[in-house]
Amino acid sequence: MSEWVDVISEAALAVGEHVRVDLDGVDVAVFRLADGFYAIEDVCTHDGTEIASGELDGDEIVCPRHGARFCLKTGAVKCAPAYEDITSYAVRVVDGRLQIASN
Repeated sequence: MSEWVDVISEAALAVGEHVRVDLDGVDVAVFRLADGFYAIEDVCTHDGTEIASGELDGDEIVCPRHGARFCLKTGAVKCAPAYEDITSYAVRVVDGRLQIASN
């Protein structure tokens, strides 16, 4: 069973913005898209570097180093040079606060 971890106020992020948080020792990036909030581990599976500073393209993030693309909603890899998905986390809003499920 997942434990929900309080992260930030829902109002603190505008559409297209993100915040990085530590979730049990794992760097997680939480993004606000037009249709909701999504959280992925802040790591490119191609080379192990952070990915949150990459460019947003719809519901995808482009790795700032080598251009690998990942779906923010599922963590699924969309474009080489990465071939492994990024871990994604469930996000919910309770009383105006974002919460992430600790896997």
